[in-house]
Amino acid sequence: MKKAAVIMGSINDLKQVQPCLDLLEQLGIPFEAHVYSAHRTPAAAAAFAAKARENGFGVMIAAAGKAAHLAGAIAAGTCLPVIGIPIKASALEGIDALLSTVQMPSGIPVAAVAIDGAYNAGMLAAQILSLEDEELAEKLIAMRKQMEEDVLKKDCELQEKLK
Repeated sequence: MKKAAVIMGSINDLKQVQPCLDLLEQLGIPFEAHVYSAHRTPAAAAAFAAKARENGFGVMIAAAGKAAHLAGAIAAGTCLPVIGIPIKASALEGIDALLSTVQMPSGIPVAAVAIDGAYNAGMLAAQILSLEDEELAEKLIAMRKQMEEDVLKKDCELQEKLK
């Protein structure tokens, strides 16, 4: 199975990114997590992105707040899918990071999840990797089935309570 890369713009982003790491681990997806800044370590971020495919990665996740250029900087250096996690890290409550993540020029796409949406970033990464991994696809199908069962169980509990 190909690996997922999880890049944070700051170690301070780890708390918000942890749900992604936990999900990747739960699903058995190998991953590496690193701290690279689009502004403070641009050469290191670019070098990591440039070698990602040959280093066994199949998808990249980039989390950053404020002027969140990390996902775009990573996407500029690779043709692998890049998922951006805008982090709430400023007085603008993450709107600045969201806009910096999604406003990419034609030809350099970045998929984006909600502000602080690390769990969904992990889920989207898993779905991308499942295109070439049937065992992972089966795990995702089982997770969806469990979600459905959980919601229907809650509905039954509500109906019983309302009787």
